[in-house]
Amino acid sequence: MSAEKTEIFDKVEKMLAAQGFNIAAKDNTRPWGGFFVIDENQAQDFANQYFDGIDVESLKIGGKLSPKILLVAPNARLSWQYHHRRAEIWQVVDGTVGIKTSNTDEEGELKEYHPTDQIKLQQGERHRLIGLEGWGVVAEIWQHTDASHPSDEDDIVRVQDDFGR
Repeated sequence: MSAEKTEIFDKVEKMLAAQGFNIAAKDNTRPWGGFFVIDENQAQDFANQYFDGIDVESLKIGGKLSPKILLVAPNARLSWQYHHRRAEIWQVVDGTVGIKTSNTDEEGELKEYHPTDQIKLQQGERHRLIGLEGWGVVAEIWQHTDASHPSDEDDIVRVQDDFGR
């Protein structure tokens, strides 16, 4: 892992700890960067910190909510993807990122998002997070749409992937 990647992950991990968040899982091995999963019991605290205090009850569609922090490397792209069992809400925490969305498999235009910018992604909506010049840090809440079968990392349908996954 590059020194720069180690540094940004350490910085975000310290920030989350200082904010009182319990990190349930961490993955810094993704080719595009990685993520931190926050304890689901802290969803409201996470929303207070990163989503202007939005009432998490209003975000619930079909069960629980799963808070995460995504870190996307400069010039890296997550897969062009969608999900069967979740919607998502993202808010940029640090850096500038690119996001493409579409209701079809055809990629939409690249739009830039800056700190405090927010986007809501519907279940089934195609999307791609893209690192631009520097590291991007994005807060994400998964809105599970099927209470009997919550979404997980396997609930990713990749339409296109730079890493052959």
